[in-house]
Amino acid sequence: MTKSQNSTVSRAALALIAISFAGALGAAAPATATPNYDGLWSVTIMTQKGNCDASYRYPVRISNGAVQSDGPSLINVSGKVGGNGAVTVLVSAGDKSANGTGKLSGKGGGGVWAGGSCAGRWEAERRD
Repeated sequence: MTKSQNSTVSRAALALIAISFAGALGAAAPATATPNYDGLWSVTIMTQKGNCDASYRYPVRISNGAVQSDGPSLINVSGKVGGNGAVTVLVSAGDKSANGTGKLSGKGGGGVWAGGSCAGRWEAERRD
C-alpha cells in the first residue's frame, strides 16, 4: 500500500472513528430524558497498530443521531449515536474501510477502530 493509500485509509479510519462515536443502538430509560448528541464534534483518530498515519483530526456532525462528515473530504462516514451515547460508525474511501465503536458522554467520548491492517483508538470533543 502506498503512503497516499495509507493516508486515505487513515482518514477513512478517522472518519469512521468519528462516526463510530455516532452510531450505536441504545434506548434511554423511560423515566429519564435522552441526551442530545447532535452538533459539531472534533474527532481525533490515533493509530496504535499498523502502517497508517499516526493521528488525524476530523470534523464530524451528528444530526438526529446520524453521524456524517462535516468538511470537504474524499471519505464517506455513516453511523449512529444511541440515546445512551453508544456509537457505531463506518468510514470508507474507495475500496478501503474502517469500523469504529465507542461511547459519548456529555461533551466528550472515545472508543476504538479497526480497518485493514491498522487499528487504534479515537477521542471526540463537542465543538458547539
